[in-house]
Amino acid sequence: MQYSNKVAVITGASRGIGAGMATVFARHEMKLGICARRIPEMPVAPKVYCVAGAVDVTNAQAVQRFANGIAAHYGPIDLWVNNAGVLDPINLMRDIDPADFKRLLDINIMGVMHGSQTFVRHRHQHGGGGVLINMSSGAAQSGYPGWSAYCASKAAVERFSEAVAAEEAEYGLRVYAVAPGVVDTEMQATIRSTPSERFPFVERFHQIKANNQFNTEEFIAEHLLAYAFDPARRPQTVVVRVPNQWE
Repeated sequence: MQYSNKVAVITGASRGIGAGMATVFARHEMKLGICARRIPEMPVAPKVYCVAGAVDVTNAQAVQRFANGIAAHYGPIDLWVNNAGVLDPINLMRDIDPADFKRLLDINIMGVMHGSQTFVRHRHQHGGGGVLINMSSGAAQSGYPGWSAYCASKAAVERFSEAVAAEEAEYGLRVYAVAPGVVDTEMQATIRSTPSERFPFVERFHQIKANNQFNTEEFIAEHLLAYAFDPARRPQTVVVRVPNQWE
């Protein structure tokens, strides 16, 4: 597939899966807008068409300004990936500071809402169409002790994505909530360093590390591009699970 005529925005692009996506998309010579709370490093590729910015996704106006800048620079945006998200607080619910719980929800849910609303309105201005990808997690399907905030936020992202997909189907916009599997990022290192008293399932993630049972950022990025732009690999459901690379 050729993607060089496509314009994409990735939030949370300073590290982990977001940075990996930016690198892969840049290799395909896509035109990119990448953002995070701090300006992300530019991806490394032979030819890079990219605008990077510092954006707090909890600020709807900041997200809108960034989108306007990308559209002014490259034209209509084809793909928007709401990747920005946090895992903390990791703790038993009875011990969580409500302010920390709310902060996670502001980023993981309201950040997705702000990006989605900005992109949907943008596509309506350009005749519909487009692809919206909201990054989810296997935690959306199961309640892990110690992850009450994170599990709640990712379950919300999946139901939110299904609702938006139903609202926008007649305008040709496709929406997916994609769970990428386990990737050995800084977030995974944080998980493995959490005491079992705060996260009783931590040993499961030590075992994944010992067996090197991870998806790579490149593997995930290529799947996202296929979901977005390859009709032969277009998912039939809104909620999508990236297959396990190591199986």
